Amino acid sequence: MPAPNSMTPKQLLRLIGTPQAPVLVDICVHEDFQKDPFLIPGSFRRSALDFDSLKEAVGDRPALIICQKGKKLSQGVVSWLRSEGVDAEYLDGGMHAWRETQDAPRIPASTLSGLGGENTLWVTRHRPKIDRIACPWLIRRFVDPKARFLFVAPNEVQSVADVFEATPFDVENVFWSHRNDQCTFDTMLDEFALRTPALDRMATVIRAADTNRHDLSPEAAGLLAISVGLSRQYRDDHQNLVAGLQLYDALYRWARDGFEERHDWPTDKKS
Repeated sequence: MPAPNSMTPKQLLRLIGTPQAPVLVDICVHEDFQKDPFLIPGSFRRSALDFDSLKEAVGDRPALIICQKGKKLSQGVVSWLRSEGVDAEYLDGGMHAWRETQDAPRIPASTLSGLGGENTLWVTRHRPKIDRIACPWLIRRFVDPKARFLFVAPNEVQSVADVFEATPFDVENVFWSHRNDQCTFDTMLDEFALRTPALDRMATVIRAADTNRHDLSPEAAGLLAISVGLSRQYRDDHQNLVAGLQLYDALYRWARDGFEERHDWPTDKKS
C-alpha cells in the first residue's frame, strides 16, 4: 500500500498517455540527472528550491513530483504544495523505482533539448488525416503536454518552420518523417524511446492506414474511414485536431486494454 500522498510507478503507468494524467514534475538534482539523463514521458524539469516557478508551472491541476528516490526532495515539495492547496503527490520510489517497472518508458533528455525543451512548436501540412493527427496526439500525451501545432500549405512548411523556429514533421526531407516503410508515428516512437506493447500495437494500425497497407491490420480500414470523416467534418484543422485527440485516446485504450475483445450477434452464439 503506497504511503500517504504518493503514487506507485504502476499506478502512474496506467495514467500516462491518458487525459487523466497529472502534471509530472521532475525535481531530481542536477548531478543525479546528469548521470541518468532520462525523463518519465510527459514530465518537465524544475528545481525543488525554485518553489514559485514550480507552483506556477503546476497551476491548479493535480501534480506528481518526481525525485531520484522518492524521499526528502519530492516529499518536502509535495507537503509544501499541499499547504498551498495544490493536489500534489510524489512518485513512490522515485526514478529508481520507475526504472525497475516493466514497460515503463523513459525519454532521452537529449531528444527533448534538441526540440527546444518545453512548449515545443511543430509545423506540418494542412488538412491532416492520420499520421498528422496521430503524431500530435503522441507528443501531447507522452512528450510535451503544452506542445503547439501549425498546419500550413505543403510548400510553406519549411518557410514557416524557419520563421517561427518550429519543428517540421511528416513532410519529405526532414528528420521527423517517414523512414523506409515506417510512418512518422514510428519515427517518433523510436526517437523518443516510446516502444511499448500498446504503442507498437497502435503504430501498426496507424502505419497500415497511413500507407494503404490494410493487410497489416484489420483495424486500418476503420481508422482511415473515421479519419477521412473527421477531416470532412471540420474545415478548421485545429478543431479537427481536438476531435482527433479523442479518437486516439480511444485507440490507445483499445491497444492497451481492449485489443482482445470481440463482439458478435447474438451475443451468446454465432449468428
